Amino acid sequence: MPELSHRRRMLVLAICCMSLLIVSLDNTVLNVALPSMQRELHTSVSGLQWTIDAYTLVLASLLMLSGSTADRIGRRRTFQVGLAVFSAASLLCSLAPSLSWLVAARMLQAVGGSMLNPVAMSIITNTFTVPRERARAIGVWGGVVGISMAAGPIIGGALVESTGWRAIFWLNVPVGVLALVLTRLFVPESRAPKPRRVDPVGQLLMIVLLAALTYGIIETPAHGWSSPLVLGCEALAVLALLGIVWYEPRRAEPLIDLRFFRSAPFSGATVIAICGFAALGGFLFLNSLYLQDVRGLDPLHAGLFMLPMAAMTLVCAPLSGRIVGARGPRLPLLLAGAAMCASAIPLAVDFSAHTPTAWLVAVYVVFGIGFGLVNAPITNTAVSGMPRAQAGVAAAVASTSRQIGQSLGVAVIGAVMASASLGAGAPGFAATGRTAWWIVAGCGAAVLAVGTITSGRWARTTAERTAERLETAEIKVAVST
Repeated sequence: MPELSHRRRMLVLAICCMSLLIVSLDNTVLNVALPSMQRELHTSVSGLQWTIDAYTLVLASLLMLSGSTADRIGRRRTFQVGLAVFSAASLLCSLAPSLSWLVAARMLQAVGGSMLNPVAMSIITNTFTVPRERARAIGVWGGVVGISMAAGPIIGGALVESTGWRAIFWLNVPVGVLALVLTRLFVPESRAPKPRRVDPVGQLLMIVLLAALTYGIIETPAHGWSSPLVLGCEALAVLALLGIVWYEPRRAEPLIDLRFFRSAPFSGATVIAICGFAALGGFLFLNSLYLQDVRGLDPLHAGLFMLPMAAMTLVCAPLSGRIVGARGPRLPLLLAGAAMCASAIPLAVDFSAHTPTAWLVAVYVVFGIGFGLVNAPITNTAVSGMPRAQAGVAAAVASTSRQIGQSLGVAVIGAVMASASLGAGAPGFAATGRTAWWIVAGCGAAVLAVGTITSGRWARTTAERTAERLETAEIKVAVST
């Protein structure tokens, strides 16, 4: 790819950030709209869970496939297809006459979304070749996530309050179409010199594992743990996992290279991503219902209520990146786990419709600090010690783990809340809400514990040993071919 001028590179960055903005906003504004969607579509808590998890499950399943496809057929072309599909699916979401149509449109949205953020990051990496410029560009990219988290609840609340929940999907269409046109005009095409091969069997096993596990969790309150449906889903998930463990090591270029998990930092980053984003998914889902259904706030004021959490995430995310660059990932991981755990414990002990506003705001602030600190070390820890040729795949696994975590967080917290006797009103919600807050606290404690274990000297030794083995294996393959 020819060297671009500074102005052209900044334009490419802006276009890529537009895609990130609509995807990130779509996630944050949707949570504020959940109670309104529940009333208009006459759905249950499990139905609300599927509006979120149908998207995140498909997205998690296809992230690595979309990345390898972009490397093969062209990143700009894949990015354009993603923008077109995401925009069209957003329009279909706004027109959905029922829950089943909405869930189907959300799944189509996720197909487009899987071609946006990972491919946009590849475009940025190949556009900004100077390390310092690339670091700044990635910093801007991360800042957009913080902006979307801060603005999303307010924008979503305002749209739902003034127009209705369907308006949150209209927002994506003009931005997506504009980004599509600008991509065609200004983003150069690029491909990987040696793209990874497609792994259809591994891809299918991953989809079955995630879908069966999540479906079983979501449907447990309605059918019970011992029902044939739930037991069948969990058995299918176990079989898919065993299939991945057996099949993937036999592939020359597997979807997931299981040798990565010999590195303690990589394994730790995967667990931390799942736990950290499970806490976030559960936090947003729980509080959207609590603020509107229990405390009686309108969507706009519910969004404003969660602004302290989003604002602290916006402040702490870049700060965490600087700490990681200067001192490594250990300190922000420990602070993140401690903050996320500490924020949830007070509400796990005492949670009701009359919890003082100042107490809630303090909890949201501390949780925002924890989540803001946890994101930056995940990718850094995942790629720690990895050979450069494998760093992109390791980062993709970390991104997939984030989506899996968010899906599981919504599934588990939603299942807990669905088991409540909603007919009992606020007292019933508060009783099960305390259990949900204990789960969030447990996720924070897991981040703290795993971060402690996988960021020390022993963990770095395992990463170096794994990197040596991977490099040796690559050399053998290169010699034999």
